[in-house]
Amino acid sequence: MIWVNGVPQANVDPTDRGIAYGDGLFATMRTGAEGILFFETHQARLTAGAARLRFQWQMNEALQQQLQALAIEYPQHCIKLIVSRGVGGRGYAPPEPEIVKPTEIVSVHTIPSHYAQWQQRGICLKTSSIRLGLQPLLAGIKHLNRLEQVLIKSYPLPQGFDDWLVADIEDNIIESSMANIFFIKGNQVLTPSLAQCGVAGVMREHVMLALLEQHLNIECLPVGAERLIEFDSAFITNSILGIVDVLAIDSLTFTRTPITAQLRQTLSLTL
Repeated sequence: MIWVNGVPQANVDPTDRGIAYGDGLFATMRTGAEGILFFETHQARLTAGAARLRFQWQMNEALQQQLQALAIEYPQHCIKLIVSRGVGGRGYAPPEPEIVKPTEIVSVHTIPSHYAQWQQRGICLKTSSIRLGLQPLLAGIKHLNRLEQVLIKSYPLPQGFDDWLVADIEDNIIESSMANIFFIKGNQVLTPSLAQCGVAGVMREHVMLALLEQHLNIECLPVGAERLIEFDSAFITNSILGIVDVLAIDSLTFTRTPITAQLRQTLSLTL
């Protein structure tokens, strides 16, 4: 189930800059009984990301209606939206702004069945030997060039581990291979700063807001790998899997926190 610029099963132009250079953005959005969860936040992040890449794009009414109609038709699914700068010639230089016509690719996918199991039992993370490079101009946005994540996921996980934990080249913890991460010590919640690299997920934003509403102290700071021993609990978040407890990182173990169950209920994230 794929649509390109609103046309079902259409092809993408081989000169599209998303293919040539990863020149674009994407969002993965979970659907529920009433439509796409946190739809306005997804829209805002895509629009801001396009501006960071220096091309103009906003979701038009036709695309909004298509996405919401698909969400009603396919509840408890994942809708992926890719927005590239569009067709361009050979060479890195982008087309002049007045002739840019972004490409929009929509696809519908089932949610992996093990995500519900992860929510129920928690997961274990293994630190990846691959480090993320630093690029503040791209930090935070979900751009199409995800080769670092491709390399990370190309290595098989050791038995007993569910995902990779990823640090940057300065050995600061950033995220898992597919999700943002939070750490808890008492009533203090800490999530890594993403000023230099990493993806600032939509779910991360809503979890931070929900934690503030629960009057918990939350900070966004660099988290050196040596600090992992300080924390009592940890959890990961993304728009599809919701919120999942981290039971272990390498040989360190963590206790489950009631905060995650409260957040899942508050944000309607239970799978």
